[in-house]
Amino acid sequence: MSGAVATAAEAPVQGLEVMVFEIPTDEPESDGTLEWDSTTVVLVIARAAGEQGVGYTYGHRAIASIVEDTLAPVVSGRDALSPQGAWAAMREALRNSVPAGLCSFATSAVDVALHDLKARILGVSLAELLGRRHLGIDAYGSGGFTSYSLGRLRAQAEAWSAMGASRAKIKVGRDPDADPARLRAVSDVLGDGVALMVDANGAFTPAQALAAAHHTYAPFGVEWLEEPVSSDDHDGLRRVRDGAPPGMAIAAGEYGTDVFHFRRLLEAGAVDVLQPDVTRCGVVGVLRADALAKAHGLPISAHCAPAISAHVFAACETTIHLEFFHDHVRVESLLFDGTLEPSGGRLVPDAGRAGLGIELKTADAERFRV
Repeated sequence: MSGAVATAAEAPVQGLEVMVFEIPTDEPESDGTLEWDSTTVVLVIARAAGEQGVGYTYGHRAIASIVEDTLAPVVSGRDALSPQGAWAAMREALRNSVPAGLCSFATSAVDVALHDLKARILGVSLAELLGRRHLGIDAYGSGGFTSYSLGRLRAQAEAWSAMGASRAKIKVGRDPDADPARLRAVSDVLGDGVALMVDANGAFTPAQALAAAHHTYAPFGVEWLEEPVSSDDHDGLRRVRDGAPPGMAIAAGEYGTDVFHFRRLLEAGAVDVLQPDVTRCGVVGVLRADALAKAHGLPISAHCAPAISAHVFAACETTIHLEFFHDHVRVESLLFDGTLEPSGGRLVPDAGRAGLGIELKTADAERFRV
């Protein structure tokens, strides 16, 4: 064999390195159901053939133990050019631990690292490796936490406008009486050319969600209502979808960790848009969600992690946009060199950079390491 591409025998995975970082938010944050002041990132580095691939997920630091204790022994020595085989082996190894929840987060971080590694070995971007369907993806501004003052909301909306976003999403539902003023503040800054989106993070019952949709959100032209009720309440989501104002899409799916979760959401008629999160369901899970959405005639939208999502969702047929989420944009810029910046409101993966095109800022990141 000639050339620089390694054969399977030449590219065994040489183990996994796991790091945990805890990055404080720039100010306290909250949504309809939670409050937080930091983001925990579990980073995985996979090495083979003189290259290293990077993957990450966000969640409890216990994810690192799952990677180190269970997944690293399964992946080590496997063919770095066959991440799908490693995915199946990891899922099998986690059977008695229930391969969902934090186990799936751990699997996803490794899966992303292995796909990044394969792309780097082959010298292509991850988007090209997966089969690029879109040159770039529209990025919508996301943040608008319920803890923000109206002044902070306006400042964030100004930043979204400056990046050329055609859509913007804020959190709602913690204090429904305060939401009209919050929506007005953002709407006044963005103007008529930017579609408004809201995320309730499961704060409502179906009846409450429908009332808010008609009486609070519709007057501001809101076109997207995310998780109006718990994402586990598929009947409730379908009830809201059936009764929502015309033109208001109901979205959910960020907590899906396998193909079965996505299938249940779609078969229940619970959503207009499916939202896979690559750091929770892996590259493999996103590609399967795309196929399921296509079969149901519905689109997908990338949830969070824009540095990874831009590549993976560029390879999905049904992608309509991705979330340029304030916390993750900030975390990625603190931890990595090479993160993407919106151009004309879009994220465009760089075909000239191998893999995800990002590198850990080792010295800078050390201050956040747990």
